[in-house]
Amino acid sequence: MISIIGAGRVGSTIGFLVAAASLDDVVLVNRNKNKAIGEALDIVNVVPRNSSISVTGTDDFEYASDSDVVVIAVGAGKIVGDRSDLIPYTVPIIHEISKKISRYSDNAKVVVVTNPVDVITHYILKETGLSPKNIIGMGSSLDSDRFRYLLSKVLHTDQSKIESLVLGEHGNSMIPIFSTAKFNGKPVNLSENQMTCITNDVRNYWKPLIGLKGASVFGAAKHSYDIIQAIIKNEKLKVPASVLVKGEYGISDVCIGVPVSIDDYGASIEKINLDDDELNSLKTSADVIKNNIKKI
Repeated sequence: MISIIGAGRVGSTIGFLVAAASLDDVVLVNRNKNKAIGEALDIVNVVPRNSSISVTGTDDFEYASDSDVVVIAVGAGKIVGDRSDLIPYTVPIIHEISKKISRYSDNAKVVVVTNPVDVITHYILKETGLSPKNIIGMGSSLDSDRFRYLLSKVLHTDQSKIESLVLGEHGNSMIPIFSTAKFNGKPVNLSENQMTCITNDVRNYWKPLIGLKGASVFGAAKHSYDIIQAIIKNEKLKVPASVLVKGEYGISDVCIGVPVSIDDYGASIEKINLDDDELNSLKTSADVIKNNIKKI
């Protein structure tokens, strides 16, 4: 069973994808019971005819008991300068959710969508006591696709020909990894000015998106769905995601976007080679996250 906590636009779209693919039974949990029930009534209309999947909307976390995957997609507050602005609004909600995860679904894999993703992922890990491999923050995989899109525009090609990776905070200190970026399987060749512009555009991608439509929905839902599918179907997925590092890349005791492999075991960190500037930037990004954790 897959439980999605937060039946807003992102949570509901994740539920839509899961139901349409018949991955598992879906429970939508929201403080607004009517909202959860209404979203469930809508999502059941995408369930394939040959599927026995069920979709339930509720405000009672007990319905999420023994979930295989719990997706945290709650949202509160407003971003002004960066995602850390949301800490005072989201942490109290996550505190209550963490207690319920520990009580009802302590064997679940937890996929974190709520911002600031890295801070919230670390907080859930500490509050629930779950294994670090079971707490996965979705952020850097979305940033990597945004990087891929921006590279495709600069290189005048389509996204399918681009390979790209973003590591670090899902925030203003994220690091596009130009040293591993490829176009048609070959390293990209960009000027310093181009790389600076792309880095700024990746970090600020959210600003015009939120300004134009209010929230990122489809990208966040799709990348969360990919993680869910890898866990439920035990299909190895290699993406960057926010997990607890314990000395990898010279960083410890913080959840940060690094390359991982995800399957039904959870997330395993994979080491890749970074140039000196990228490695130093990753360590700086880790310090930013640690400073934000101290705000809790």
